Amino acid sequence: RCADTDRSFRHGCHWNPSMKDRHATMDKNTDASVREYLSFLVGGQDYCVDIMQVREIRSGAKATTLPHSPSYMRGVINLRGTVLPIMDLATRLDIASDEASGRSVIIVVAQGDQVVGLMVDAVSDILAVRSADLQPPPDLPADNQRRFVSSLTIKNDIMIRVLDLSTVLPRFESEVA
Repeated sequence: RCADTDRSFRHGCHWNPSMKDRHATMDKNTDASVREYLSFLVGGQDYCVDIMQVREIRSGAKATTLPHSPSYMRGVINLRGTVLPIMDLATRLDIASDEASGRSVIIVVAQGDQVVGLMVDAVSDILAVRSADLQPPPDLPADNQRRFVSSLTIKNDIMIRVLDLSTVLPRFESEVA
C-alpha cells in the first residue's frame, strides 16, 4: 500500500489536507479532467472518496454510543468541541468484517453541510484519477451496495470503488420529519 510513512495512517497519525497538499499532484498533471481521491480499506476491500470531501484523518477514538441509533452508527466523538457522529463504514456497506481487526482510522468527510466520521480499517493512498478512467458499476440485480458506489477505477491492478457520499451518509433531517 502506501510506502510513504508520513502518509501511513494506521499508527495514529493525524492528517489535515492543506490546499498545497491537495494540488501537489495536480500540478504534475495539466489535464483538468484529473481528480484526486483518498483511498482506504474497509473489510479488506478498496474504496475511495473525492479528496475535496475529506476534512481530516484521525486515529480512532472510542465513540460514545447513543440509544436507538442505526446499527451502522457507532456513536459520537468530541472533535475539538464539536460533536461528530461516527459511522462504521463496513456495517453501512454490509461488508462482513472482523471486529478484532481494530478499525482505528476515522476519515472526517463533509457532504454539503453534513460532517461525519467514517470508521475504516486503514487509509491507503491519494490517487490522481482521470475522468476517462472512471467506469460506472455494472447493473447487478441483487447488489445492495451498488447505490453507494458511483464508479470504479483500476490502479496497480486493483479495482477501487468510488463512494457516493450523498447516498452513504444518512439523511438526518428526513428522519426527523
